[in-house]
Amino acid sequence: MSSILLVVFSVLFLVLCGRFLYIQGTGEVSGVSLEEWADKQRTSTYEIEATRGTIYDRNGMTLAYDRATYRVQAVISDKYSDNLEEPQHVTDPQKTAEKLAPLLNMEVAEMVKVIEDGKAEGLYQVEFGTKGRDLSQETKEKIEALKLPGIKFQEESIRYYPNGQFAARVIGLAQKNDNNKISGVTGIELEMDDLLSGEKGKISYQRDKYATKLLDPKEVIKEPNNGDNVYLTLDQKIQTFLEDAMSQVEAQYSPARMSAIVMNPKTGEVLAMGNRPSYNPNDIGEVKNWYNDTIANPFEPGSTMKIFTLASAISAGVWNPNDTYQSGTYSVQGGSINDWRRDWGTITYLEGIQRSSNVGAAKLAYEKIGPDKFLDYLNAFDFDEVSGIDLPGEVAGQILYRYPIEQVTTSFGQGTTVTPIQLMKAATSVANDGKMMRPYVISKVVDPNTNKVIKETKPEVVGEPITADVAKQVRDILETVITSENGTGKVYKLNDYSVAGKTGTAQIPGGPNGRYLTGDENYVFSFLGMAPKDDPELMMYVSIKQPNLGKNEVGSEPVSFIFKSVMENSLHYLEINPDQEDTANISTVQVPDVTNQSVSSATDQLSKLGFNVTKIGNGQTVTGVYPEVGTKALPNERVLVLTNKPTVPSMKGWSVRDVLKFSSLTGMKVDTMGTGFAIKQSIQKDTPIQSDGYLVVEFAPPSYIEEEVESPEETTE
Repeated sequence: MSSILLVVFSVLFLVLCGRFLYIQGTGEVSGVSLEEWADKQRTSTYEIEATRGTIYDRNGMTLAYDRATYRVQAVISDKYSDNLEEPQHVTDPQKTAEKLAPLLNMEVAEMVKVIEDGKAEGLYQVEFGTKGRDLSQETKEKIEALKLPGIKFQEESIRYYPNGQFAARVIGLAQKNDNNKISGVTGIELEMDDLLSGEKGKISYQRDKYATKLLDPKEVIKEPNNGDNVYLTLDQKIQTFLEDAMSQVEAQYSPARMSAIVMNPKTGEVLAMGNRPSYNPNDIGEVKNWYNDTIANPFEPGSTMKIFTLASAISAGVWNPNDTYQSGTYSVQGGSINDWRRDWGTITYLEGIQRSSNVGAAKLAYEKIGPDKFLDYLNAFDFDEVSGIDLPGEVAGQILYRYPIEQVTTSFGQGTTVTPIQLMKAATSVANDGKMMRPYVISKVVDPNTNKVIKETKPEVVGEPITADVAKQVRDILETVITSENGTGKVYKLNDYSVAGKTGTAQIPGGPNGRYLTGDENYVFSFLGMAPKDDPELMMYVSIKQPNLGKNEVGSEPVSFIFKSVMENSLHYLEINPDQEDTANISTVQVPDVTNQSVSSATDQLSKLGFNVTKIGNGQTVTGVYPEVGTKALPNERVLVLTNKPTVPSMKGWSVRDVLKFSSLTGMKVDTMGTGFAIKQSIQKDTPIQSDGYLVVEFAPPSYIEEEVESPEETTE
């Protein structure tokens, strides 16, 4: 028996020795390299987040970027301080908490408990939940100044939007997902997520059991590929005009919804786009509506649709402005429709457009053009499809056109639905001599490392539903909606620029028995206008749903406030020459070069030429002049003379145009609010000018003139 056991043990000994010799010789166990396994066990690998691309406006103003934040960590294991002269872990939880907790808005006892619980569990380090995350650089520096042993920081990134709710639905929202990666949720952040995100990098190094890097760590670094930068067509200045105006209307009228778009009709570039209600992407809170209504909320547009009925009639050769018809009521198979007033009697078709007659539009579409041909025109204006704008979530409206009554109501914007961006796309053909442009908001994509443009959007003609001559005729007629005695759009008249446009007062479905809502406020009030009329540089659409109107107020008042404020200010900002001033018999004068002259001499010279001279500062020498030297200006025009000691002047009574001259001359950033003449400014007179300063000027009209405007009754006007 003992011999058998001796043999068995001998065999086992030889097998084990052979196994050890094999492992020693090959360095492998079950096909796994021990050296590689050991390297892996003592190697730490971390991903390096790529910086998400920055979103800019057309002029390089930052709209969204990754901002560094910090997460505070407390090392609580005393092993981390082995063989070190100074402790590198938390040695006194109570003292640490007393100093640190106030900076994190925590209770001292709460922080002590987190540290003590971590020690009891044998943890290496602990964190302090949401209160210890997303710390600013300022807070980090305050904590570092305390020189608390064991308190460390981990840098992280959050997506930050420096202008708050500014164009929130266009820029969109990016947040950290379940993998702690910032990714797009809405808007441009979602549309361009792949290009904005970039690719993560990686770093690996060898460490000891306490996670301390070895002297020879064999460090390997793969740099991240940061995301590309995206430039939008939005103009920060024009968007600010729009945001300010919409905020004022929201505060005063509390409408259910508001939407507005400002576009360059010659290119299709969206210069501003706004919605209410909105949200601040830095502090979301409760969001009442996540949709971008300008592209994703089809609705019955009302009488702005008559623009395209008119254009179709002219294009079809059936428009005669002097033809007459009986207004009031019109009946077809399936029902009848009414004008918003029924006491006009027999009127011309031109007057019908000016008065926004439903009957006139219906007779043009159903009797003169014909239903089939009118549908062809609607399709040519692309009302049967999405606009193609480069934003996610676009939804097309629907042409409701099965029965005669639907064919009639479509002519004045009832039944058939569209989105604001569909209306604007179609209207580019009117403003742009027949050429219909695809709307877009992404200007270009730029590599952040090389500044090379890797993608650029070019203006795209997507159709020519009407000719240039027809477009001109439509603009001429739409101008009379603003200027004629019968026009519903008189309140939309600008001070310095001619306007062609059309009002809208659309009924809202949802009443009892499938009818429309009733009541003076239960409408979507809107306006689509372009200016200057002969060669439109800007086109704008505004719609306001169910505003809370005061006594004797009508729906056009909040709409016109937004339109006039934004359009007038934007056209001046773009330095578009006014076309409303009668300058035919007035000779212009060239601004002379008075730089480096004494202020008194320059002022005298400019005054003799008929200019209204305003000194900027108290210096004795002229360093600049605006309008610029060589520019032709009108007599009595304000000319600004910049002195060598520039200070902010009193701007009371200045026009928006004068204030923008000041901005151009001094380089000072200026925001304007309202229309008319300056009444308040945020920086006091005689304050030294700083080129990076920021000035806000508020304007108001010299007086308010009550104008006759449309007042809807039972049906859409």
